[in-house]
Amino acid sequence: MAEVLFYERPVALNRTTHRDLRLKAVNNIHFAAKAHSVPLTGVEFAPAARDFPILFAGNSIEDAGPMALLGLRQGENLLVGENGFWEQGIYIPAFVRRYPFVLAEKPAGTEGDDFTVFLDEAYEGFNETEGERLFNEDGTDAPALTNAVNFLGEFQDHVARTQWFMGKLREHDLLEPRTITLQKEGRGINLNGLFVINEEKLRKLDEKVAGEFLREGAFGWIYAHLVSLANIDRMAARLDKRETVEDGAKVNA
Repeated sequence: MAEVLFYERPVALNRTTHRDLRLKAVNNIHFAAKAHSVPLTGVEFAPAARDFPILFAGNSIEDAGPMALLGLRQGENLLVGENGFWEQGIYIPAFVRRYPFVLAEKPAGTEGDDFTVFLDEAYEGFNETEGERLFNEDGTDAPALTNAVNFLGEFQDHVARTQWFMGKLREHDLLEPRTITLQKEGRGINLNGLFVINEEKLRKLDEKVAGEFLREGAFGWIYAHLVSLANIDRMAARLDKRETVEDGAKVNA
């Protein structure tokens, strides 16, 4: 379900249908303005931990995955302003940067590669007159498409590595449920369906498992997650600032 977040009209990339399609640079990032969270891969934990909380979300531990918490109200990204720009100097997750392209897994038994490239035909940067071509005149991939496909491939590799990481967390029972509650002027904001790593259980890992985590770089990801939890207060401060602006607009309306 998260894979098609942002995508209004996802269609498979087709060399015939899209032979004249061009991609024009669009400065704003309006498409992500309503995403209060997005999936995150493990290799992103370090840069992301500076700016926002990294939590694990899902209906249960078995289907939980890492995500970047970008807002505290449903359908609101606190890092995207009214002008559609992402807050300067704040890390942008790869899940967002890959848009308007996405790799979709083909149904079992389908011939060809395991994944196919989709694009969002509703993206405002697509047209047939301005920007970089996706295909050369001879039908081969143009540099813009080659770069996009390479990025998608790298992203998918990171997803696979993150799935290994999640398997290890489950195998060693390191995740525990966490409800985040914020009190704001007599009302509470509750964030449910979240999980964090239990530090006490982490310290009790045996030498063999700890050695594997160390060799594979899992400890770096784990501690980046734990450090990032302090950013919940920063997100609350951003919400306070936005609510102050909203209240001012109501008074002046």
